[in-house]
Amino acid sequence: MTQYTDHHGPEGLLTRGTIVVVPGRGEGRAAYARFGRRLAADAYRVRVVDAPRTDPEDLTGSLARFGDELVAAVGGTAAGDGVARPVVLVGADTGALAVAALLGLEGSSAARLPDAVVLAGPPGPGADSGAVSPDAAGGEAGPWEDELDIRTSCPAHRAVLSDDSGTRRGSLGTPVPEALLDAAHRSAIPVPALILVGDADPLADRDALTRTAKSLPRARLAVVRDAHHDVLNDLQHRSVAAEVVTFLETVRNGLVPLVAVEASAW
Repeated sequence: MTQYTDHHGPEGLLTRGTIVVVPGRGEGRAAYARFGRRLAADAYRVRVVDAPRTDPEDLTGSLARFGDELVAAVGGTAAGDGVARPVVLVGADTGALAVAALLGLEGSSAARLPDAVVLAGPPGPGADSGAVSPDAAGGEAGPWEDELDIRTSCPAHRAVLSDDSGTRRGSLGTPVPEALLDAAHRSAIPVPALILVGDADPLADRDALTRTAKSLPRARLAVVRDAHHDVLNDLQHRSVAAEVVTFLETVRNGLVPLVAVEASAW
């Protein structure tokens, strides 16, 4: 059975769409409770799934299984077993890479599932370098504090990660499979994409993300000032959530922005 955490919109309001959040390395579903509640408050149905398990030796097979899990996760967001559209996949860290790679997987029905994607903090090549050792899973204060410093400077999110039994400490020291990186960067994402990255993220390859955004037909790269790797959950989480909601509403409106600034003094 597909496991997920559900966040419902306000009672009595029409569901505006389905958001499926895909965590990254070491993250449990609890890490996205605040983000999920915030989007749900705007009448989106938010489901947080488990981080994908991608096998470098069988990337195609593991991506196909991941796609099947996503298809199962979106069912029932509308009346009966229906799906509330648009469906937007929000991936973080290696979850973002898995989402991008899935959309480039030939013959996969799941590749046609989303109407748009949000890729938050996709790691670049060598993204484990200079991070933390997987030995930090032992709970030693120093290595864990180092990993938290890479992830976020938000005290509330640091506490969530530290207290959640679903967090796997030391995971940022796990190398990102080259096959997954290659598949993600080769993917010609056919749907609107919002790419989010913190300008203080040591694991991101900004140049590569800029090239990716420019190469896709409908992509936008948003850089979050002073944000770290967990860009959805850093100190700027309110502004980042607002950026995501603006993107969602623009997708709902056929990519025509609902608000246009005609004059500004700053």
